[in-house]
Amino acid sequence: MIGNTKISVSICFDLEEIKVGELVSDNKRIYFKYDADFIELGINISPFKLPINSKIQVTDQLPFDGLFGVFADSLPEGWGKLLLDRKLISKGIPIVDINPLDRLSFVGEHGMGALIYRPNIEEQIITESIHDLDKLAHEMNVILSGTSSDLLDDLYELGGASGGARPKILIAYNPDTDHILTGYPILPKGYSHWIIKFPSSFDRIDIAEIEFAYYKMALNAGLTMSQSLLFKSKSGKHYFGTKRFDRIHNSRLHLHSAAGLMHDNFRLSTLDYGHLMDCAFKLERHVSAYENILRLATFNVFAHNRDDHSKNFSFLMDKQGTWKFAPVYDLTFSSSGHGMHSTSVAGESKQPGTKQLLELANYFKIQHPKRIIQEVRDVLTSWKTYADLAGVESDSKKLIGKILI
Repeated sequence: MIGNTKISVSICFDLEEIKVGELVSDNKRIYFKYDADFIELGINISPFKLPINSKIQVTDQLPFDGLFGVFADSLPEGWGKLLLDRKLISKGIPIVDINPLDRLSFVGEHGMGALIYRPNIEEQIITESIHDLDKLAHEMNVILSGTSSDLLDDLYELGGASGGARPKILIAYNPDTDHILTGYPILPKGYSHWIIKFPSSFDRIDIAEIEFAYYKMALNAGLTMSQSLLFKSKSGKHYFGTKRFDRIHNSRLHLHSAAGLMHDNFRLSTLDYGHLMDCAFKLERHVSAYENILRLATFNVFAHNRDDHSKNFSFLMDKQGTWKFAPVYDLTFSSSGHGMHSTSVAGESKQPGTKQLLELANYFKIQHPKRIIQEVRDVLTSWKTYADLAGVESDSKKLIGKILI
């Protein structure tokens, strides 16, 4: 059923749903009110834009179609949104008839993070196993080309709740048996939640190997990342996979992007790494937050990761209400759509460098910033070694090497 005018929002950390409040659509505005019992818990799901109180709250139409950022974070972007739109069209449902509350109902209990939306329009189907990653990749390209795919429903079940532009699937993975399952909200013993990414039509053929090399460099540069692997198909092709950091076996963590926290339009962003530092410190209340963001900014600047928009930074909250900066993700060689950094460094987005990084560090009184910057740069000088270990193609290795070194 579509045309929802009211939905319930809950949060689920350990299998038990706790009602957060209700979203109501009226006269093209969306209103939210916290549940009285949730207010008593004393935790805030969105500290900057959705304060805990008993009032009916409303936000601007932009940038999230009238939704508060914390709820907009639950909506699939890019690939996931494309799959839902194609599914609706296949059922004869005009996309223009779908409102934001409908889209949240399609997310239901299967979104990223810990928020759950009722009523849930569709239940997820349990699929016993995946046998052919190459076939999924082929059908994804069919959909990206604008053609209908016989596997549309399967792909929607596998990746309809995902964000980001690149096609992906959400899986349960057992590293001991190298076995993949899908559609299991309650995981069997030995399995954990993972994401496998697939290349889009504009990616290099070895995008998985490139991202894996960046993952290894980031770890050695002192960044915190979730465990990642290269998944090998029957044909020998590799696909980049990473363990979900919003899931700990069958428990969940609340996930909130920097875009959602600060109501930043990540497509037309004015965000600076300084804003991110300030946000991290306010949530974590420790100066180490500044150092972690400086290390990430340095990596993105000198590793030529210019697709560093505000959806690519996130924070996690546990059931006690404690916040921390999420493991970094989507680190790879990228020039972005406009050729500049999506997030500026001390106001510079075209060609930021050490000068701007030090300006940022000095403003926030970060101790020993030159050491942090040098540690990251020392790792990046070994790009060719990391590329060889990851199996990056020769052309890509040379192209990236010219810029990184």
